[in-house]
This record gives sequence, structure tokens and C-alpha cells, in this order.
Amino acid sequence: MTAKTTVNIKIFAVLFAFVLTASCRNNSQTPKPYGYFRITMPENTYQKFDIEKKPYTFEYSTISKIEERPDKSEQNWMNIVYPQHDATIYLTYHNVNNNLEAMMNDSHKFTYRHTIKADAINEMMYLFPEKKVYGLYAELEGDAASPIQFLLTDSTRNFLRGSLYFNVEPNSDSVAPVVDFIRKDIIHLMETLKWKK
Repeated sequence: MTAKTTVNIKIFAVLFAFVLTASCRNNSQTPKPYGYFRITMPENTYQKFDIEKKPYTFEYSTISKIEERPDKSEQNWMNIVYPQHDATIYLTYHNVNNNLEAMMNDSHKFTYRHTIKADAINEMMYLFPEKKVYGLYAELEGDAASPIQFLLTDSTRNFLRGSLYFNVEPNSDSVAPVVDFIRKDIIHLMETLKWKK
């Protein structure tokens, strides 16, 4: 063998070893899922809402605050605001005057308007006959604007409707921990609600 052939064999061996080791690496770029900030929730305690002029009482979370509606046209309407989480439960109240069926249908329509974005709507009844409180709770899965809606009535005089909204673009993954936290508050509100008349 000539010196030139030996040099060529050495170069070929080095190139072959380089290609062999380079091909063993995984250089493919795999997309990583989006990450969200970890949201830690405080220990929840409740306080009683009982204003003389309002026709109902209930308990609500101490990390939220009650706000009157700015227009004051409906004196028994209010918001339960969660400033830390940019979330609001809107409460609307109506007197029942032989129009319960119409109000139930309107509430049903409001909930089902979200089917454009909701993947599913799960409904559950809440019945407290000893207090004359009958309710319907609806949870909307997916990226619906309102993940939770509910109503409470005594079927003769009082009708209260609530809906949870976030002041951000709907994304069920990013707000899931907050929805889980506020869900407990809404159920507690439903369970502690009492009519004054």
C-alpha cells in the first residue's frame, strides 16, 4: 500500500466514525406544550351576606368582594368579584309573577348560547325543600366564555341566576385551577342561600 492510500483510508475511517456517531444523536425538535403559571389557592373561609333590603342571604368567600351594579336599575342585582383572579360571578334577581316558566326558558337559552365553544354542558339539580330553594347548576366544558352558570328559585316568588365570567380570553386549561376553586364557592352559595320572603 502506498502512503497516499493509507492517508485516504484514515480519512475515510475518520469520516465514517463521524457519520456513525452523528447519526446516533436525536437532533429532532419536538414541540413542547405551553406551560402555565402555577396558581396556588388560599384556604377558603366564608362570610355571610345579609343586607336588609335584599330578598336573600347566602355565604360567600372572604377572598371575594360584593359589588353593587353601577346602573342601580336593578337593586337586587350584584357581582361577586375575585380581584386576584380577574373573575366575577354576576347575580341577577327577579320577582316571580306567574312567569317562572319563561324565566327558566330564558336561563336555559343563556346557558346554551355557549354551545358554540363548549365541548359539553353538564347539569345537576340542587333541591333544598326545607328552605324552599330549588336550583340548577350547569358546568360548561371547553373554552366557553362562562364555565359555570346556575339558578335558584322558590318557584313562587324569587328567582336568582348566576354566571361566572373571567376578564380574559377563554382558555379552559389556564383557568382550570381557579374554576375548581370558585366552583366550591358557588356550590357553597347555593347550599347556604335563604329567601327572606
